[in-house]
Amino acid sequence: MNNINELKVVAIHGKVVADSRDVAEMVEKRHDHLLADIRKYLEILHSRDYGSEKFFVESTYFNNRNQIQPCYLLTRAGCDMVANKMSGEKGVLFTAAYVTRFEEMEQTLNAPKILSPAEQLKASMRLSLETSEELEQVKEDVSEIRSMVENRITLDHGEQRRLQKAVGARIYTVENDIEVRKRLFSELYREIKDRFAVTSYKDVKHQDLQSAIHYVDAWIPKQK
Repeated sequence: MNNINELKVVAIHGKVVADSRDVAEMVEKRHDHLLADIRKYLEILHSRDYGSEKFFVESTYFNNRNQIQPCYLLTRAGCDMVANKMSGEKGVLFTAAYVTRFEEMEQTLNAPKILSPAEQLKASMRLSLETSEELEQVKEDVSEIRSMVENRITLDHGEQRRLQKAVGARIYTVENDIEVRKRLFSELYREIKDRFAVTSYKDVKHQDLQSAIHYVDAWIPKQK
């Protein structure tokens, strides 16, 4: 029986496996005999519709004559199956070997990766870029929300009074006759509603207050 640490395991597509050739050497068994045992296990697994890939994965290798030969990759469960058929010292040592090597490989795969200075710089730059892009998106979202809110907010009571005073000041500036003023008030308020597409001057948007006041200040009554 070889040393426990000599059993080789590798990670393929995230799955930790051992080569059947290494397992055969570890348990001091001819490789072709181990393959025959594995094929018997597979026949039983297939007959019961068990997923054989959870235990053994078919593979190949090149021998010394550069010929393709069959082998199997054994998962931890596959090693369990082989070990369960063994008894005595060989079974104990093989179990200790594959359990130790599989755990070491799994710990290596699960361990946090230590980045090199160059990788750390790249990661930092990537994070900065992602943060910047996220910030820009937040700014766009805030701007869109602000625009939506401003388009819905109408004049509050104080702003309505400002617009009323502007209307009164303009009417009193352009006309002295009291009776005519009454008509001009109605005319100017009607034009404000038409100009800003609202049903009442009170419904003028908050963001349009200054435009409404400028409109009133420049307003000229129609000639009657």
